[in-house]
Amino acid sequence: MATDASTEVLSDLEDGVLTITLNRPDKLNAFTATMREVMVACLGRADRDDAVRAVIVTGRGRGFCAGADMSAGAARFDVAGRAGADGEALRDSGGRLALRLFESKKPVIAAVNGAAVGVGATMLLPMDIRLAATNARFAFPFTRRGLVPEACSSWFLPRAVGMQRAMEWVATGRMIPAEEALASGLVRSLHAPDDLLPAARALAREIADAAAPVSVALARQMLWRMLGAEHPMEAHRIESRLLAERGRSPDVKEGVTSFFEKRAPDFSGRVSADMPEGYPWWRDRPYGEE
Repeated sequence: MATDASTEVLSDLEDGVLTITLNRPDKLNAFTATMREVMVACLGRADRDDAVRAVIVTGRGRGFCAGADMSAGAARFDVAGRAGADGEALRDSGGRLALRLFESKKPVIAAVNGAAVGVGATMLLPMDIRLAATNARFAFPFTRRGLVPEACSSWFLPRAVGMQRAMEWVATGRMIPAEEALASGLVRSLHAPDDLLPAARALAREIADAAAPVSVALARQMLWRMLGAEHPMEAHRIESRLLAERGRSPDVKEGVTSFFEKRAPDFSGRVSADMPEGYPWWRDRPYGEE
């Protein structure tokens, strides 16, 4: 496994799958600003690298991420005094990571190997598919610390598990066992600890081997963006437009030909160069530059 710009995060690319590993095992991977910066950089490189077909995020050691590093005490959360003239420092650090995950052109799979607390839980929400070990636990403990939800979780969490459950988890801040996370839809499946990463890699490989990268990138953004659509007509318009554009692409010919020839497809479309005209279609909105 290659060490990234910071030893607090490791990255490894193998067979089209980029694995990002939080690497502060002695601190249960408690989250730092450096970790956020390196993760954002890794996601940016993944989007630009056509060799990356899917991303896995996991933690090293017993925990996935125990939340924000609180070694500085309550001062860790007093950001107002650190704000610049434009108030930029007031932007939530976890939110910057969540927004970068939301913008990803590559599918992101979480492999939750242990406790995921605070930002360790909220960073999972904009990831596309979440697998967990049977010993994983989750918590959104912000109200127990006198804080409020962060990392855009007030938008993501109710969409993931419903308003009633989201409010219960946030209002109580209690620990959520893996079985409850599975039943709620927070995670897709539970695995024995030794089987977790192999299961995540098998899923990532299925995406890498069978699906056209440009189509996956477009489909990912279509699904996420339509969560906030006011009417299905918005979906109809963008689907019609992208179906017409993709219908002219070499990937469609390869996809159909490989189907009839009963072989694995070899898609030539590249996310770095072959996204259709007009992508990203949402940039006319003020939040589009996040």
